[in-house]
Amino acid sequence: MNDLMQPLKGVTVIAVEQYGAGPFGSMLLGDLGADVIKIENPAEDGDVSRKVGPYYFSEGDSYFYQSLNRNKRSVTLNLTHEEGRRIFEELVKNADAVMNNLRGDVPEKLGLDYASLSRVNPKIVCAHLSAYGRTGSRRNWPGYDYLMQAEAGYLSVTGEPDGPPARFGVSIVDMMTGVMAGFALVSGVLGARAQGKGMDMDVSLFNTALHNLSYLATWYLNNGHIQGREPRGAHPSLTPSQMFKTKDGWIFVMCNKEKFWPIFAEKMNRPEWATDPRFVNFAARLTHREELTTMVDAALSEKTTAEWMAELGGTVPVSPVNDIGQALDSEFVTEGHRTGTFTRKDGSTLDMLSPPILVNGAQGGLSAAPDLGADTADLLEQLGWGADDQARLRKDGVI
Repeated sequence: MNDLMQPLKGVTVIAVEQYGAGPFGSMLLGDLGADVIKIENPAEDGDVSRKVGPYYFSEGDSYFYQSLNRNKRSVTLNLTHEEGRRIFEELVKNADAVMNNLRGDVPEKLGLDYASLSRVNPKIVCAHLSAYGRTGSRRNWPGYDYLMQAEAGYLSVTGEPDGPPARFGVSIVDMMTGVMAGFALVSGVLGARAQGKGMDMDVSLFNTALHNLSYLATWYLNNGHIQGREPRGAHPSLTPSQMFKTKDGWIFVMCNKEKFWPIFAEKMNRPEWATDPRFVNFAARLTHREELTTMVDAALSEKTTAEWMAELGGTVPVSPVNDIGQALDSEFVTEGHRTGTFTRKDGSTLDMLSPPILVNGAQGGLSAAPDLGADTADLLEQLGWGADDQARLRKDGVI
């Protein structure tokens, strides 16, 4: 691949990771050219995500695992074994960062923090992704995405007002925290290169989930407003900005600027709505939202979602309400090569989502996730452990 498409080429990241958030973040770094060396425990058959179903390419090679680990190398290594630790430190000597997503009290125990690794490499950046942080009363608590959504209030603003609280349909906190960890790591590496000294960088699922409350938190902290669930997924103050019924399904309309409302009314062949006192501005439309919803439903139900998309798309902010299949099969996804064919070491291929960041208009690497320990032998040979040494290490459970 052209170096101009790999802005992180030359950056080496050792990732002691498993499951979701950590692997998602390091994968994005690999997409951009970083050499991500994934450390997997041989005693546990590697990353637990390899066994997360319900779908598998083969035993220990789940669709879930592949979705989070493209563009990486895999090394099996027991970090609790003395020789395993020595090998790990040899890797650290030439690395820029060590990233982990372990429980908050574990990095210090395993010696993955800056205090432990700075003697090996003073410029090393140690990026920690934990559930609740490495300090405080919950440092030893396990935690997962859905728990963060629940405690940080997400469920209270998701779903219909007369229904139960609902979680996001995807693991949004895991993914956002992975992005946050990648951002922290790259920031730390830039700082280490400029200042000549590494550091610890910490992110947590809980802090990320809480921080994403953003303006909802500001509303509460300064005005005591507790935002709840709105009908049809509506914006709390801008109207119409919600789902509406069509002849064959649903469409999401977002007239989030006043200029869009008269255009929308005209396109629906109801131009008089633009000047109707009940609907003349955001405040009036919010007051009459229930009435407006009924009227817009009736108008939009005259055509199918596809017909309305052809009529409104690019003029008024609208979107079809798709299921996963419809989303992935859309012409817009196809035209932008937003899914791709990824190649394994053995030459076989699989289809997945393409990297989301374009560099000079092009996408990053399309290498499938590695088999367990696929790169162990090559890396150990580079570090000076020959075939006989490796056979002994395997026998002793080090690799």
